[in-house]
Amino acid sequence: MAPRILLARHGQTEWSLSGKHTGRTDVPLLEEGQRGAKLLGERLHRAPLDGLPGVEVRTSPLVRARETCELAGFGERASVWDTLMEWDYGDYEGMTPAEIQAVRPGWLIWRDGVPSGETLDEVTARADEVVAWARSADRDVLIFAHGHILRSIGARWLGLPLSFAARIRLNPTSLSVLGWAYGEPALESWNDVGHLAG
Repeated sequence: MAPRILLARHGQTEWSLSGKHTGRTDVPLLEEGQRGAKLLGERLHRAPLDGLPGVEVRTSPLVRARETCELAGFGERASVWDTLMEWDYGDYEGMTPAEIQAVRPGWLIWRDGVPSGETLDEVTARADEVVAWARSADRDVLIFAHGHILRSIGARWLGLPLSFAARIRLNPTSLSVLGWAYGEPALESWNDVGHLAG
């Protein structure tokens, strides 16, 4: 069996709702985010996924990801992994894109990085570590994490530079699947939020 990665982005928080860059700040889920996490869990536990027996589960240690994992029904099966933490945004932590553009016109995180935070190379290395782990055994994996690190993992799964992640956005509580097509790494599905309709 060729291993796949199922990517679950955490539910809505006050900062994600307002567009603030939320790296290492531990912001809890809003009620909407909790509801979304439960709906995601219902989807993962019904056919055709049926609770993903045999899947290996890991979560970011940050509360918004761990709470999403728990509410989705995978808390007891999950291992906490620091590698899944969100990008360290340094000086841009808590700022919206508009606020950053006001001080740095034309800024794009996927090209320009952030001052006093993680470099593009450091984020790439973490994403590569996740991809290598996922491909290390004949089983699927499910990870609960954050928008930018999950987009980075998507780009690196495909063998593309980190900058490709600018073109594959992710909504809160979305489900994505990284798999294979004709023996090559592929996006099976991306940014699927159909479960949020209830």
